[in-house]
Amino acid sequence: MIKVSSLFSQLLHHFPRSEFHQLVAKHRAEYKAKGFSCWTQFVAMLFCHMAHADSLREICGGLACCLGKLKHLGILKSPNKSTLSYANEHRPASLYEDLFWITMNRFRADGSLGSRKRKFRFKNKLLSFDSTTISLCLRLFPWAEFRRAKGGVKVHVLLDHDDYMPSFVRITEAKRHDRTVARLLHLTPGSIVAFDRAYNDYGLFGQWTENGVYFVTRMKDNAVFEVVEEHPVPPNRSILSDQTIRLTSLRALDTCPHLLRRVVVWDEVHDQEIVLLTNHLKFGSSTLASIYKDRWEIEIFFKTLKQHLKIKTFIGTSENALRIQIWTALLALILLKYLHYLSKANWSLSNLCTMLRLNLFTYRELMEWLHDPFGKPPVTPENFEQLCLPGIGQAVLR
Repeated sequence: MIKVSSLFSQLLHHFPRSEFHQLVAKHRAEYKAKGFSCWTQFVAMLFCHMAHADSLREICGGLACCLGKLKHLGILKSPNKSTLSYANEHRPASLYEDLFWITMNRFRADGSLGSRKRKFRFKNKLLSFDSTTISLCLRLFPWAEFRRAKGGVKVHVLLDHDDYMPSFVRITEAKRHDRTVARLLHLTPGSIVAFDRAYNDYGLFGQWTENGVYFVTRMKDNAVFEVVEEHPVPPNRSILSDQTIRLTSLRALDTCPHLLRRVVVWDEVHDQEIVLLTNHLKFGSSTLASIYKDRWEIEIFFKTLKQHLKIKTFIGTSENALRIQIWTALLALILLKYLHYLSKANWSLSNLCTMLRLNLFTYRELMEWLHDPFGKPPVTPENFEQLCLPGIGQAVLR
């Protein structure tokens, strides 16, 4: 007999149970729990994202339909809607936050998320920093007030361009300014971070320059500066100007007195000038323009997160439930990136998500299915004797 578990069960094997239980004990997540384990909660939330379930009813009903296939998932039965809802509201979201970083570090150490194609000659760590806003109904999420009639939360992400996965994630209310989160970053000397001008903070620029951290961003239109030196621009390129400057506003002179570079680039797509500001004085102007252009990868990351995982609609209205859903979405994204990297079928991430959703409880070897999704499932040997018990697993005609 060929023994193989469902694809969903094999995906769950990437989260060692012993490691998970250690985190549960650390956060005391099952304190006073009565039969409903954190592992069952995690399986249900991962099923929510993988199966694109839109509600508690769909999650619990979808798992209940798979009765007999749940044992391999490490759970005995599908949770009740009220039980799952209560757990999402009261059990600490920090459990899944820690699980995300432990899993991410393990996959990165194994090289399981792939690596970027070398776009640049430099060996510096390249990062992008940005946030995306998730709109919420203020009547259902009164704690997430953003504007008078609108609610929302922000997900701030520092994206590592080596594998296009996060190195920093922070979930905040939408009304919190982006600059306050940028000050929480701990960047290694020599790294290069690209971000939009919403993060312009001269005090932070001065601190990074002193610590050997490089940044590439867009310059504010009202920035006050003086030109120290003009540099020649490469011919037949989109570079219009390359200057060494010094910021001359009173605040900038006090917090960022260092020499900076101002590079003006022509954007052919939108027919406009883009003015870049950086503290890297040695890179060519074309390289700096390409670094800022590569910042688009973080927009692709947010698009992937919102399109393929359930973070635009939520199954709970409390802040804790929302955080759990976002962190479990990021955990699901690790698995999808891992499968996409290993696949030989040459399909897009969108097709992979769709096919996986339709085959979560297909019984095939995961790697075999990944390389040949339309292949035949394992066949039971002809000489294998099966015990037939009427009334068990089949309807009995009366």
